[in-house]
Amino acid sequence: QVQLVESGGGLVQAGGSLRLSCAASTRTFSNYAMGWFRQAPGKEREFVAAINWSDVSTYYATSVKGRFTISRDNAKNTLYLQMNSLKPEDTAVYYCAAKYGMVVTRQNRMDYWGQGTQVTVSS
Repeated sequence: QVQLVESGGGLVQAGGSLRLSCAASTRTFSNYAMGWFRQAPGKEREFVAAINWSDVSTYYATSVKGRFTISRDNAKNTLYLQMNSLKPEDTAVYYCAAKYGMVVTRQNRMDYWGQGTQVTVSS
């Protein structure tokens, strides 16, 4: 079992920045590809970004490309999401997820999920 705990969410004005973190409770963190997903009120959860085990390959949803950056620190068992130029439409609960092995972007392929952290962007 892998436990994932997100932090760093909050309220920010449009145009601002936030950095989300996801701490993983596993000694084999580097064996997992990781991803960020989000769910806005009244909408289905959607893919945001993903990263492979070695921090070499990254993938982004079109809506966040150029504004968000996913990264990881395998020594600290932590995943990050740097969010810049935030927009009101980025308001959502953000979840981190882990997939053993190869990176995927489909949420039904993820093995473990965190509880989520709320991000609210005011206009």
